[in-house]
Amino acid sequence: MAITFDPKKDKLNRRKHGISLSAASGFDWDNAVVWTDDRYAYMELRECAIGLIGYRLYHVTFVDRGDMRRIISLRKASPEEECRYVGQK
Repeated sequence: MAITFDPKKDKLNRRKHGISLSAASGFDWDNAVVWTDDRYAYMELRECAIGLIGYRLYHVTFVDRGDMRRIISLRKASPEEECRYVGQK
């Protein structure tokens, strides 16, 4: 699935989290822990995942649109998210 993102959102993500949304192209989707982000009434199905990019765990928020995966946010996983990942693997 092709990765896409908003360039403005990418700039904000780099400033806030120190990583470009383009790094999601290296995310290990096959072994990720994925769940629905139902904190708010979004207009589309928004999902979150914890998985590896290289040897580090990351948290990514995304929306699938046809054959495109739109990345909304990407950051290092928190200690709690690391435990969630390990607990479900």
